[in-house]
Amino acid sequence: MSRDIQLRRNLLIDTHALLWWLGAPERVSRTAIGALEGPETRIYVSAAVVWETAIKVNLGKLDAQDVVGGFRELMISKGFHRLAISTDHALRAGMLPRHHSDPFDRMLVAQAQALNCPIVSADARLDSYGVRRIW
Repeated sequence: MSRDIQLRRNLLIDTHALLWWLGAPERVSRTAIGALEGPETRIYVSAAVVWETAIKVNLGKLDAQDVVGGFRELMISKGFHRLAISTDHALRAGMLPRHHSDPFDRMLVAQAQALNCPIVSADARLDSYGVRRIW
């Protein structure tokens, strides 16, 4: 394995953290911004984040049509890495204890566990799953 890959830091970003970072960075902690903007950081955006965002926009609960409409371009321009939902992720998420009732957040927990990487999130309820959380 090359030294470049070994030094890279993988992060999985929660929906609210992504939307705040893009549109209201003052809502994001300095620690989270420092981690997200680190030179060796690889940011993963789960399909669950895209799905949740689209659902909330469609229901009128979120004003982020520009983000939804331009997600593909946003991913490319920001250098984000797409993270698909695999059957292994789905099984892991479905078997998690119900510490958190939001299925999107439980999917992110399952993916963070599978990738062994931290989640960038303000949601302290994720801590009950033993995943590393940056905020």
